Formats: sequence, C-alpha cells, structure tokens
Amino acid sequence: MAARSQEDAKVEMTPMIDVVFQLLIFFVVTLKQEDILSKLMASRPAPDPTAKPDQQPDLIDITVHKHGFIFKGKPVSLEGLDRTIERYSRGSKNANVIIRCTSDSKQRYLVQAMDICSKYKMKNLSIFSM
Repeated sequence: MAARSQEDAKVEMTPMIDVVFQLLIFFVVTLKQEDILSKLMASRPAPDPTAKPDQQPDLIDITVHKHGFIFKGKPVSLEGLDRTIERYSRGSKNANVIIRCTSDSKQRYLVQAMDICSKYKMKNLSIFSM
C-alpha cells in the first residue's frame, strides 16, 4: 500500500462569498418595490370629527427632578399634579404630555407621573432626559 499524505482539507471561502454577494445583488435588483408597498397594511387613524381644524391639542409639560415635580415653572405635589392632569384630560385625551427628567431625578417620581397619565388615559406621552 502506498502511503497517502495526510493533508488537511481546506474549504475555499472566497468563491462561496462571491456567489452569496451575486445572489444578493440579483435579488435587490429584481425586487419590485410596488409589490411590497401594495401588501403593506399601514392605516392611519381617522381624524377626530368633533375637533376643529385649527385646534391644536394642549401641551402638558412636566419636569421630574430630585425633589418632585415642576409644572409650568412651579413646584407641585403629587396630588397637585394629579388634579392638573385630571383637569387637562377632561378637555382632551389627545393632549401631548412631555415628561422631562433631570439627571438626578428619582425613578419613582417618573413612574408616579406616568401612572397619573395612564390613570386619566392620556394617549400622547413622551419622556426625555435632560
């Protein structure tokens, strides 16, 4: 018997990568964009029929800091914030609520503010860090 040389089998990756890139380019070039857009089911909600066209929803700006809440530049307690959000929610559930958190604010104050907004079913809620 002749002795065989024990060479390690090597798999060349370069041709496989070339084939993958060629297939990728083929599918990108042959893709029809209108097919995707016709199948996309993204509907916007209907506008509120009772709202006036020039009526803008109110803006509720709450700042959460180390010691509590600030609303319209004045410190407010949790109960005061609750009453204020309740009053605004009577006018419109679509009012924009912005909660700004300072870097030293406590997490529980943020959660309390979010709970109050949820309690009165405020829909448009944004949270920012300052």
